[in-house]
Formats: sequence, C-alpha cells, structure tokens
Amino acid sequence: MCLGIPARIVSIVDADAGLALAETAGVRRQINIALLAADGRALSTLVGKWVLLHVGFAMALIDQQEADRTLALLAQMEQRECDEP
Repeated sequence: MCLGIPARIVSIVDADAGLALAETAGVRRQINIALLAADGRALSTLVGKWVLLHVGFAMALIDQQEADRTLALLAQMEQRECDEP
C-alpha cells in the first residue's frame, strides 16, 4: 500500500537540485520538488503551498482543504491504532 502525506513547503533549500524543506505535523524534512518544477514552474512560487509527499518526493500540489482532510483522516487512523488492545 502506498500512502501520500500532505506537507507544506517551508523554504527552498537548493533550487538547482530541486530540494525544499517541508513540514508535516510539526516535523520538518528535506524533500525533492523537481517533479513539480518539470512544467516550468518557478520553485520560489511553491513556498507556502501544500504538496502530496511520497517517499521524499512531492508528487502533486494539493489545496489546504485537501491537506486538512487527509491529515484529519491520518490522525483518526493513528488514534484507532492506539486504542486497540
């Protein structure tokens, strides 16, 4: 099973390498955003945007509403797992 996690891009780390710093649930990590720049989009325009993150790669831009819904579902899944005996 593959899982994409919403992450918000905080800053561009290395534009030439297509690397950014992203945050999810208070955790920051370096991610690859080169796939999002493939259409000629300037990387600087991605700061503050939400992306769908899979194994360190930003796969797609998503809106705030989609990010919130997905994060809420993930939190519910985590809570249910903690509640199970």
